[in-house]
Amino acid sequence: MTKEDIIKALSNVQEPDLGKDLVTLNMVKDIVIEGNKVSFTVVLTTPACPLKDMIMNACINAIKLLVNKSAEVTVNFTSNTSTNRKDAKTLLSGVKNIIAVVSGKGGVGKSTVAANLALALAEGGAKVGLMDADIYGPSQHIMFGIRGERPMMKDNGDGKGLILPIEKFGIKVMSIGLLIDEKQAVIWRGPMVSSAIRQFVTDVDWGELDYLIIDMPPGTGDIHLTIVQTVPVTGVIVVTTPQLVALADAKKGVAMFNQAQLKVPIIGLVENMSYFTPAELPENKYYIFGKEGGKNLCDEFDLPFLGEIPLVQSIREGGDIGVPIMVSDDFVSRKAFEAFAGNAARGIAMRNANMPATEIQMAVVN
Repeated sequence: MTKEDIIKALSNVQEPDLGKDLVTLNMVKDIVIEGNKVSFTVVLTTPACPLKDMIMNACINAIKLLVNKSAEVTVNFTSNTSTNRKDAKTLLSGVKNIIAVVSGKGGVGKSTVAANLALALAEGGAKVGLMDADIYGPSQHIMFGIRGERPMMKDNGDGKGLILPIEKFGIKVMSIGLLIDEKQAVIWRGPMVSSAIRQFVTDVDWGELDYLIIDMPPGTGDIHLTIVQTVPVTGVIVVTTPQLVALADAKKGVAMFNQAQLKVPIIGLVENMSYFTPAELPENKYYIFGKEGGKNLCDEFDLPFLGEIPLVQSIREGGDIGVPIMVSDDFVSRKAFEAFAGNAARGIAMRNANMPATEIQMAVVN
């Protein structure tokens, strides 16, 4: 066997999402051949890639069929998270992908979804940050069990200090709830809120991240416009529940980011509280709020459907006590979030490969 043989064989293995072969995509590295043994590394577009096993089996089969049926093949994996930023990178220069998690209305579990999405991506090996941009109703400091803590400051050498996000469960978290007294309401006009959001970008040391997840406030308003006009948002994930009322509001969120002025791609939609599963009957599904409303909405707007999250008591309890479900031992709920995060990571990689570069939006929307 020669390296040329291996490369030729692997040129027949396609990356399932990107539609090109591994060699053309420059994903094959470090080929080593020792007698009957061959090993190489496949560089994935995201650490959270759910297709590792499929790619590995395809590589092994290609070499056995096209090179040597007796070959002992070892496929290693590493990752270089894809990005398609073409801005000047004066802000968040170390962040590869900025993902806004939005909902048309409150009460659909957007913050729970954002928190567990961040944790699921980090579990897959990605470097992840979570920005709580819900200024009026922050909750991530509660969900991560860091309420009452205060972030440290860092001197960046020019006399202007930077805020260090609090690290918990392997990700970096920043919320207005860490900076104010919980007993005091945030009574700010729009310009003050926009200023606070900009500070979360300019005055926080986020460092090197594969994904910065932004937990947006519900609805469509000033904060959404401030975010897309301040940083290059890679894409948006929309959260809804199956109810008709929630779906009607989700449509507004979809419509906002589908506007020609904004040009922010929608990675897909996830349906939260899709079905109720009792702890004692984990195989049973009861569709309390309706069935497949999220899928139908995706069909209507030609959007990817990223998954269904069950209505499970432990998900709510985990957020309340500061231990999100992704760091618990609830296998059923973890599996749902892992599947959703895998689909989201795939969607982000496909967005970077197939859509125009990520830019800061300069459009003024009245």
